[in-house]
Amino acid sequence: MPAAKAAATPKKHRIYTISVASVYVHYIAKAEKKGRTKAEVDEVTRWLTGYTQKALDAHLAKKTTFEDFFAKAPKLNPNRAEIKGVICGVRIEEIEEPLMRELRYLDKLVDELAKGRPMEKILRTPAPAAEAPNAKRARR
Repeated sequence: MPAAKAAATPKKHRIYTISVASVYVHYIAKAEKKGRTKAEVDEVTRWLTGYTQKALDAHLAKKTTFEDFFAKAPKLNPNRAEIKGVICGVRIEEIEEPLMRELRYLDKLVDELAKGRPMEKILRTPAPAAEAPNAKRARR
């Protein structure tokens, strides 16, 4: 019997080789079904990746794979680590593979958009100091 290959390189997940454009249409459909817009899907995608609208449109037109889309992202948003929760039955914070985590961040942003969450919360915009929920008020 042939011996099994020891420490074989793990096979690349299929989603990495799929074009962003082929999934993006589903993101847009999900958002529009819930009363949101393509512009809002574009906004959360740009927030996550740092792409300009022109560059995002070019990647969609070129049918860039998810792997290349995230590898070439100009500046992944440092606040993306604040995206928490479960998507596709998996807790985002527990995803160890970096590329899969980036994909799930995008999934979660679109999911929050479709669920009607306000854009400033989706984009993890900090509340002004005076309005911060834990801000202590001066006693008189």
